[in-house]
Amino acid sequence: MDRVKAAVCRQSGDLFRLEELTVEDPRPDEVLVRFTAAGLCHTDLEVAAGRMPTPFPVVAGHEGAGVVEAVGPAVTGFTPGDRVVASFSFCGSCRNCLSGLPAYCPDHFPLNFGARCADGSVGLRDASGEPVHDHFFGQSSFARHGLCRPSSLIKVPDSSLSDDVLAPLGCGVITGAGAVWNVLRVPPGSTVAVFGAGAVGLSAVMAAVVAGASRIIVSDTHHSRLDLAAHLGATDVFDAADGTDAEGDGAARVWELTGGRGVDFSVESTGVPEVMTQAVAALAPLGSAAILGVAPDGADVRTNAFALLEGRTVTGAIVGHQAPAVLVPRILDLHGRGRFPLEAMIRTYPLDDINKAVDDARSGAVVKAVLLH
Repeated sequence: MDRVKAAVCRQSGDLFRLEELTVEDPRPDEVLVRFTAAGLCHTDLEVAAGRMPTPFPVVAGHEGAGVVEAVGPAVTGFTPGDRVVASFSFCGSCRNCLSGLPAYCPDHFPLNFGARCADGSVGLRDASGEPVHDHFFGQSSFARHGLCRPSSLIKVPDSSLSDDVLAPLGCGVITGAGAVWNVLRVPPGSTVAVFGAGAVGLSAVMAAVVAGASRIIVSDTHHSRLDLAAHLGATDVFDAADGTDAEGDGAARVWELTGGRGVDFSVESTGVPEVMTQAVAALAPLGSAAILGVAPDGADVRTNAFALLEGRTVTGAIVGHQAPAVLVPRILDLHGRGRFPLEAMIRTYPLDDINKAVDDARSGAVVKAVLLH
């Protein structure tokens, strides 16, 4: 067993606590990864708040980048020293996994939010020898070392890429980009509205630029994020807080900006049901909306039934709607050619400052916080 520093959630609503834990050696079908960086995602904050079906105490973190340290005897394709990005877990044998859509694996929730091995055991223990839940999204990358399933790892051949750029690829970046490319399939010359300019929304902006969209409209309540959206290629931005007393005001602004036409596609990344309604209402006839935000349990999305008769479609999507092993290399290739500058939205923090990073993320002061081990 190795001793590792980790940020631990002990109870619902608690702050992250830095502790020294021990991590077991990898099982025959596992890979031990020494994480160098981990993105802080909204889902991690939801887990810490107790709003996800994840047991405590737990080490969260599901946007990890690092180096393979050891492999179990049954593992093939990875050797110590490989640089990797870690993404979510999936069974690999169901119809959806075999179709290249592992995010929709029927076991997605137990494998990723259950924070334990299939047999119920865990690989981390605290100073008292008590178990600490790990295997969160197949990695628990808020610990210096994590036990991963090989199918959750993507090799990174380019050694020049910095760890903070690699880390967010495991979830937030592929969620936004994949929605544009794989769900909406935005063609050149089309119009796109993005509701919410966080990491997911800005990744959708960059993907829409790559897709050749002629008009990209972005709304958010933080002016700094709107400025960043414009820098990344948005053609129009507006403050979502202006006049939001009227339901659907965001949609009205989009219709106004498009001369009463609406947009061909919309992406919602806020998790706010009212904004989801606006994302649908902003569509032109035959338009399509992708709902990406995680709404509160039991929330409904309301839309005009007649509007759907005009060919509008609404769909949800998670983690890019494609196998990360396919989507991550595509983004890395674009980044290498200067066409996906995701580092523009990243700010790094040492792991010791994780609670400062959480405060900044919740206030909107930072778009994508990345923790460095």
